[in-house]
Amino acid sequence: MPEDQISPIVLTPQSVLHGASPLVLTATLRPVAGLDRFQPAGFPEIGHVIYKAPRKDGHVENVCIVDSPASMANHLESVCLRGPHDYELAEELAGVPYLRCVTGSPDSEGKLAESEREVVVTSLTEGHRIASTYFVEGQVFDGAGRLQTKRVKKKEKDKRTGKEQEKEVDTPLHFEDIFVTEAGIILANSKKAHPPAERWWNVFETIFRFDPNALVHGVLFPQWQIKIARFLTAHLEAFGAARVDRSGVKFDRLGKTTSGQPIFAVDDETATEIRATFILDVALLRSFGRTEKTSGSDGEKVRGLSEKQKEFIVALALWKIDRLLKTPFRYRSGCHLELVSLKQGERDAKLDVNIGNAIHDAAFRSENCQEPIITDIYWPRDELYREAEDDTPAGSPTESNAGNDSGDEDGDGEET
Repeated sequence: MPEDQISPIVLTPQSVLHGASPLVLTATLRPVAGLDRFQPAGFPEIGHVIYKAPRKDGHVENVCIVDSPASMANHLESVCLRGPHDYELAEELAGVPYLRCVTGSPDSEGKLAESEREVVVTSLTEGHRIASTYFVEGQVFDGAGRLQTKRVKKKEKDKRTGKEQEKEVDTPLHFEDIFVTEAGIILANSKKAHPPAERWWNVFETIFRFDPNALVHGVLFPQWQIKIARFLTAHLEAFGAARVDRSGVKFDRLGKTTSGQPIFAVDDETATEIRATFILDVALLRSFGRTEKTSGSDGEKVRGLSEKQKEFIVALALWKIDRLLKTPFRYRSGCHLELVSLKQGERDAKLDVNIGNAIHDAAFRSENCQEPIITDIYWPRDELYREAEDDTPAGSPTESNAGNDSGDEDGDGEET
């Protein structure tokens, strides 16, 4: 049968979950408007990364890294939002849990109305996702919208006698308190948390309930020795790449700066082919849960994620890929690319995802559960926006690793 008459492979969440691992998809892209040049990722004084890749026939090919796996994770998360400056989820993803870091001025009862909550970042915009300091060390709200506290024992000196006395005081209840409790990773007779082998099922369940997106792109909680690798890894590279050197100039028409009229160097690229590669580690995802047979009336017990929950993780990954590719996507100002073809191996591929059904089947909450799908984490304004200092304690939201994806940007120990 001629190649153009072979029907495409149709990929569904169910077929991917129960298929071969890894699933590898390759998307051939090209610049919009018939342009030759495009702008890869680069850094000052370093420029773009071009390496020489050996080929079977003995020659080498220039390959340019257009976007790293960490940057591609950023792009794949950006399509989940309504817009680049709108932190609301895309309408199709309504019902998917995620976290928001909020600030504002609570009233005397510790309530902060929804209309008064100023959203700072979300777990879909923060590089460390659910593991970010913005969430882990922030204060949580209860079901009535009040800031929660916990009773702890604290030693204080009695002003009259000068002796130390142990008193119970109220302190903020942080999200990390909720996480380690629900994941069940507090070690016996210790204040430390670390997941013993049998508790990893709880870790997967807890992350899925609060931020399933973190299981798609990987997450790292170094303080608890929790490291979950990426389920979806994406690369964007240009083959047969050649550097195009050009220049730019900045005009200071009012003469109000000291820079004058600088001329600067700019380099673009041309290539014979631009290709995005998406690798789905299905075996890793399957390890997030399993079903055991029991002697009870139910006959089986689920440990970790259920089949439908794992199908949702696949569905979300496929939906992101489809959303990224279905219309021309601007990876940066000078890199606006459109899809030519999507293939699995040598055959064309088609992604068939009903994300609404996948969200429903994932059962993020029961009909009687009143807990919000969106979990708001509170930081006082004066702490959130204080000036960074040299002696800023580790864990503060002003620490260097609390920004967006850079360095160990995606939480799985890799660098850009």
